[in-house]
Amino acid sequence: MIQRIDTGRTYHAYSRRDLDRIPMLRRLPPELRFRMKAVAAVLPFRVNDYVLEELIDWDRVPDDPIFRLTFPHPEMLAPEDLARMIRLLEEEAPPAVIRSAALEIQQRLNPHPSGQREHNRLVLDGVTLPGMQRKYRETALFFPAAGQTCHAYCTYCFRWAQFVGVPDLRFAAREADMLVRFLLRHPEITDVLITGGDPLIMRTRLLRRYVEPLLDPRLAHVRNIRIGTKALSWWPYRFLTDPDAGDLLRLFAEVVRAGRHLALMVHFTHPRELSTLPARRAVRAVRGTGAVIRSQSPVVRHVNDRPRIWARMWRRQVSLGVVPYYMFVARDTGAQQYFRVPLAEAFSIFTGAYRSVSGLARTARGPVLSALPGKILVDGIERIGDETVFVLKFLQAREPAWVGRVFFARYDPEAAWFDDLRPAFGEPSFFFEGELRELLRR
Repeated sequence: MIQRIDTGRTYHAYSRRDLDRIPMLRRLPPELRFRMKAVAAVLPFRVNDYVLEELIDWDRVPDDPIFRLTFPHPEMLAPEDLARMIRLLEEEAPPAVIRSAALEIQQRLNPHPSGQREHNRLVLDGVTLPGMQRKYRETALFFPAAGQTCHAYCTYCFRWAQFVGVPDLRFAAREADMLVRFLLRHPEITDVLITGGDPLIMRTRLLRRYVEPLLDPRLAHVRNIRIGTKALSWWPYRFLTDPDAGDLLRLFAEVVRAGRHLALMVHFTHPRELSTLPARRAVRAVRGTGAVIRSQSPVVRHVNDRPRIWARMWRRQVSLGVVPYYMFVARDTGAQQYFRVPLAEAFSIFTGAYRSVSGLARTARGPVLSALPGKILVDGIERIGDETVFVLKFLQAREPAWVGRVFFARYDPEAAWFDDLRPAFGEPSFFFEGELRELLRR
């Protein structure tokens, strides 16, 4: 019988309206705190007591990596946008005026990158299903409405638009019935990813409403159920001492007993997130249900842009039974200019870390761009003939025939996203571009 373990604590979150109530921030200059408020009026902010007390080294602030990962920073906005928001706050402008200015800035920050709103829709009987997406043949994404927040927010998050209180920017589904109907008609779908936000912000009784229908024998083709979460990092007590923690672990075990593969797709961005006793105990509790934990994160400036950080993180994950999965490239959205790491540097970081760990940690793949055509691996930087090129490879694609295909882009030391790249060897376009245009028109 799975039972709750450890002595818990009560979850308490702080949002942008609570910045002045966070005692640790009082050591920062008042001007910096005010500028942080200006950024938080545009980009989402949420943190909790566990992150504040257990993960941030306040003697290193503002350069502490977890502080950079969770708190707003003035450099996250363009100078003119920051100045505009500061002016409005100084003038004590009406809330509607501040929201209008923030929305204008948000719309310029590419809130839905890689065509996820326009091109990833699920359609059933001519009707677009809200809160559901499909980019790849085998996988459907489900965004439960009650899971569109997190225990704390990562400042690099490519789904930041889910959290700024603008309904038109959100993906959300309230019932799983339509997803089940869609899956019944598409036996080629083997994986369902329940994502957000963070689905584990929900109570277990609500999460169960979305998970149990996927165990229907008529959906035997759905072999893998994935749950995207950062709860192991931001609130490990979700698995330990929350009132329904035991129920959550029992639900995980039920999925496994039903013969499905349950994978928690977790985000560990820095090894410190795995350093606390509650985090380690939570990992053990989840693994005890038979679920597999796979870890993925982007490489982000100011947080984990050193090979030794990734090597330490992967080693720690392996020691706890967590599978290193992806090193992503931060998507071209939100505060990307602040966090961006050029592809050449990201490749150097990945290879430096990869070379310094054992084979058990070399399950990690990266750096990977989750771009419009698919998941593209930067597989090398080579000199071919008279040209230096990026060697690129599809790990996943909108068109399955592209998977595994290698192609080349001109080397550009400043390129930080796929759209920055150009075909190598004088080619007018990448091999897939014509077919991609056709796919997107369907």
